Amino acid sequence: MQEKTESSQAQRTEKPETAIRRAAMDLLARREHSFHELTQKLSVRFPDEDVLPVLEKLKAENLQSDQRYLEAYIRFRRNKGFGPLKIEAELYPKGLDSELVKEYLYAEENYWLEHCRLALSKRFKTLDLSSTKALQRYQRFLSQRGFANADIWQSLKAD
Repeated sequence: MQEKTESSQAQRTEKPETAIRRAAMDLLARREHSFHELTQKLSVRFPDEDVLPVLEKLKAENLQSDQRYLEAYIRFRRNKGFGPLKIEAELYPKGLDSELVKEYLYAEENYWLEHCRLALSKRFKTLDLSSTKALQRYQRFLSQRGFANADIWQSLKAD
């Protein structure tokens, strides 16, 4: 119990910059965070005027990178079966540059078509393309997952 008290006292006596850096590094050790996310999380515990210089330094040292965060987030959500429209909508409130988001999302042509087909085959083991009702169900599922209509119809036409 005494060790816990000593460590909390040490944290109180360290410089604010060191405490902020330690807290930011703890968050970054778990997963990538956007600059905006880190700012929000750290501003709850520390004053804004102290947080921003520390985060700028972490960014300059390449310990925090919006590009790495973006790549990891897109890869994670894509592997979960989500399309570019949904991922883009999820990334919007995270404070990332919209041009950077679009650049990473649409880097390769017809890239999302493959993932659209994969999500469809994962969800529906057999496809009944002769039924209008079934086609509407497939289209609704893929649309809710965030795939573009062109990719949806192309994937349904190809099957």
